[in-house]
Amino acid sequence: MERLKDMIFRLSEKINKQINIMEVCGTHTVAIFRHGIRSIIPSNIRLLSGPGCPVCVTPVEDIDRMLFIAKKPEVILTTFGDMMRVPGSNGSLYRAKAEGADIRMVYSPLDALNIAEQNREKKIVFFAVGFETTSPLIAATLYEADRRGVPNFFIYSVHKLVPPALEVLINTEDLKLDGFILPGHVSTIIGSKVYEFIASKYKKACVITGFDADDILNAIAMLLMQIIEKSPKIEIQYRDAVKPEGNPKAVEILYRYFEPCDSNWRGIGIIPNSGLRLKEEFLHRDALKLFDIPEIKSVEPRGCQCGLVLRGIKNPPECPLFAKKCTPENPVGACMVSSEGSCAAYYKYGAS
Repeated sequence: MERLKDMIFRLSEKINKQINIMEVCGTHTVAIFRHGIRSIIPSNIRLLSGPGCPVCVTPVEDIDRMLFIAKKPEVILTTFGDMMRVPGSNGSLYRAKAEGADIRMVYSPLDALNIAEQNREKKIVFFAVGFETTSPLIAATLYEADRRGVPNFFIYSVHKLVPPALEVLINTEDLKLDGFILPGHVSTIIGSKVYEFIASKYKKACVITGFDADDILNAIAMLLMQIIEKSPKIEIQYRDAVKPEGNPKAVEILYRYFEPCDSNWRGIGIIPNSGLRLKEEFLHRDALKLFDIPEIKSVEPRGCQCGLVLRGIKNPPECPLFAKKCTPENPVGACMVSSEGSCAAYYKYGAS
């Protein structure tokens, strides 16, 4: 670590300006805090946390739709644990469960499929949240549902795609980004080639890295070298796990069942082709087609700055609710709920 730290300081001395680097992976956000990376790098290197948490970027309107579906007596709603506590306009899934809705936390979509197989008189809806890391597993579960002949398994897809969001962040004037620490887990699926537009079109430095302290420091050094040499590219530091072509089998099954669509990101808005919806031949698995969901007027929590935090424009302590009205025990915004959220990381580890 000391060798990498010294290298970063030497490189930073060659750059006579502030360097803004953003990570867009919740696991990286937590790792940067846990290892105290900000406290050991030069002051002219600013690390920003972007929309790297899929729970955090799921908008209130999707929570509200899930609450509507969950309260139907014929439904068992299944979801990952973090989604249970994300506030909607009128409560959370956790509160709806306490009020009698059959909502079950699962650890994988296959758990939800097993519930469907065991409760064929019910409609089992899986709240499908995640980036490219988890979406191939959802696709594989849909294949398994058809193979097993389980007709009562449905999904509500709010999956997000990372590359389109990066383009929006690059064009956010307030950020003035110089480079990205690209997500490790997502990139094991989609590879490095999909990011090439960031270097070729926008001239931003990029490194895909792992999650321990040396990985992250090495990535920072690699980014600084690209900036000094004015040679932006997509480099892979996390070579044991990430290949340029990614995981073709995972990508193949993903796009066998899903196709890109415009998607709403909390705090960012509609990003073209940044979501995943079921293809027409699989719409019989789409929970949105199963229920007549009325138009719901969704309301963001008053005073919550999650949107600005997710765009990297504000740090969590700049939100007036942070560590006061909004805590992990009583979250107001999604960024405080998820273990990968920026607010939760700041709260747990401080500003290090």
